[in-house]
Amino acid sequence: MQKTIKVGAVSYLNTKPLMYAFKHGLQINGMEITEEYPAKIAMMLLNDEIDVGLVPVAIIPKLKEHYIISDYCIGAESAVASVCLFSEVPLDEIEKVVLDYQSKTSVALARVLIKHYWKLPVVFEEAKENFRDDIKGTTAGVVIGDRAFEQRKISPYIYDLAETWIEFTGLPFVFAAWVANKKLPVEFIKPFNEANKTGLENIDAVVAENFSPLYDLKTYYTKNINYVLTEEKRKGLEKFLSFL
Repeated sequence: MQKTIKVGAVSYLNTKPLMYAFKHGLQINGMEITEEYPAKIAMMLLNDEIDVGLVPVAIIPKLKEHYIISDYCIGAESAVASVCLFSEVPLDEIEKVVLDYQSKTSVALARVLIKHYWKLPVVFEEAKENFRDDIKGTTAGVVIGDRAFEQRKISPYIYDLAETWIEFTGLPFVFAAWVANKKLPVEFIKPFNEANKTGLENIDAVVAENFSPLYDLKTYYTKNINYVLTEEKRKGLEKFLSFL
């Protein structure tokens, strides 16, 4: 095995099941883990600063070579709850959409749905640090991750992007997958995959260790997110990449 395999993970609630085994001391020989927000992990993989990352799938076309190394992902087969378009007004009154800087896939998904499904003539704006303050009047915003749970308590109109994608295509959606930018040895991939599985077999323990005052995590981990990278999800992923 190569000396060190650098792994980039995401420090969001939705990744806690996949990271559970590592947080509980499981070590794979020569592995180093870094945690950041999704877009940062994506840049690290593109810049070859890590070997594999739980990255937004929208970056796959930008990689010179890519290998999905795990049977597990951040996916959805129904409403995902933490990736939404939030607004004070109905869809047909939205004039501007502010795009969350922490995500690439969710932003790309919002653009696809707004153009091809909702067909809204909106202006897009890249978000600044405190962009959620701008979600008012006819300005809507794409908010992801833990902050989306907060926004759910604020915005009267919530459009779940995974649910809308499923209405649009009839296929599930993959937000992030474990993607390597080079071939990795099987003696790393096999235990890494098993580690992902361990967390999913211990969802009650994951819920007990993490807390959100804004959303029920048992529901989130078992109903909203679907972690298994099925054949249907792969089809959904291919369909999504075809739009990019």
